[in-house]
Amino acid sequence: MKRGILDELRAARAEKRSVLLVTELPSGAQRVLGYDAAEALGGPLRDAALAALRRDQATVHGEGEGRLFLQPQQPPLRLLCVGAVHIAQPLVRLAEVLGFEVVVVDPRAAWAKAARFPTGVTLVDEWPDDALEELAPDHRSAVVALTHDPKLDDPALEVALASPAFYVGALGSKKTHAARVGRLREAGVEDAALARIAGPIGLSIGARSPAEIAVAILAEVVKALRQGFTPRALPASESAP
Repeated sequence: MKRGILDELRAARAEKRSVLLVTELPSGAQRVLGYDAAEALGGPLRDAALAALRRDQATVHGEGEGRLFLQPQQPPLRLLCVGAVHIAQPLVRLAEVLGFEVVVVDPRAAWAKAARFPTGVTLVDEWPDDALEELAPDHRSAVVALTHDPKLDDPALEVALASPAFYVGALGSKKTHAARVGRLREAGVEDAALARIAGPIGLSIGARSPAEIAVAILAEVVKALRQGFTPRALPASESAP
């Protein structure tokens, strides 16, 4: 590997950017592509490059003299939790086991206490929309809104849906989610974006306790990461949460 390529990879790691190391198998020539550059590629190569980045899985693309080895070099996965609620406590512990960097956002000081969360979890006591603007969710980020408070969840969801986050979920019943969809529509969020919300959040496994709900959420996050997220059918809006 040439020094220039190594320097590019080190810089990307320091800046926590996703890049793709592309090696021409016949010649050994290499180049580094950022996520935007991969999106700008044409045809099947673009699809293969983006799939390698999204799945975090190396692959060989092409045939014969045109074969390319596509090797992702990724920053850590992030779980951005809006709401330092009871479900967040087991959720962040499970997420850390899976290798996520975890940030919990909640402006309510009574909830966002270091004593309630494991060491290593970043606590942010700002309004969620301001915090998410600064955290800038990317395609390695999952965002979960857990407060049940529209004043906190809705603005955060607007920011998350405008980002390339690979997963956006929101806690609440079907009726709560229908009301949420109605409010976000009124705020100008388009249906294509609203269909990205996993609401009610988590895989349907009959979860009841906070820990079981956390398992359902993380299972759906991993499914979205590895297999992609299937847009949800939008519910009819309700007038009350």
